[in-house]
Amino acid sequence: MPPPRFDHHGSHDKRDPQRVNEQIRISPVRLIGVNGEQLGVVPTAQALDMAREAQLDLVEVAAQDRPPVCKIMDYGKFKFLQKQKQKDKTKAHQQKLKELRVRPKTGEHDVDTKISQARKFLEHKDKILVYVLFKGRELQHIEEGRRIINGILEKLQDLAKIEKPPSMEGKRMTAMLAPR
Repeated sequence: MPPPRFDHHGSHDKRDPQRVNEQIRISPVRLIGVNGEQLGVVPTAQALDMAREAQLDLVEVAAQDRPPVCKIMDYGKFKFLQKQKQKDKTKAHQQKLKELRVRPKTGEHDVDTKISQARKFLEHKDKILVYVLFKGRELQHIEEGRRIINGILEKLQDLAKIEKPPSMEGKRMTAMLAPR
């Protein structure tokens, strides 16, 4: 049998609003069981014994009520889950710049695949830099690259706004899209 995991919250953190185990001084308390079932109003000592039997903690969840509401639960796990929730709230989405690279000879189906990837990026609120890369003689057929880039921009206009229209920069034609 593992050692009773009851008294490991003896030192009370001043910032912690919850009273745990022996810190609960008021008697009686309204008790909620491990699975959320109502166990009624019981003396605090009896509630502590029930928590010990279950090898869990007695935690005051509503101190302002009369009698105060206490629940039998794993306090360490409860604190951990609360911290996780707090972390998720504070974590804002970092907008990233995703690149979509095509060539003038890229096939229609491949371009469609790139567009569906771009949709996912835009739904994730990321910016997209679309560029057509020209090599060698392809530079003589800039209009083919322009046709491809305009097709991409047209198919994404429902999700994105054009931040920078297509323009040539050296051997590549670029355009920038931002989520709506």
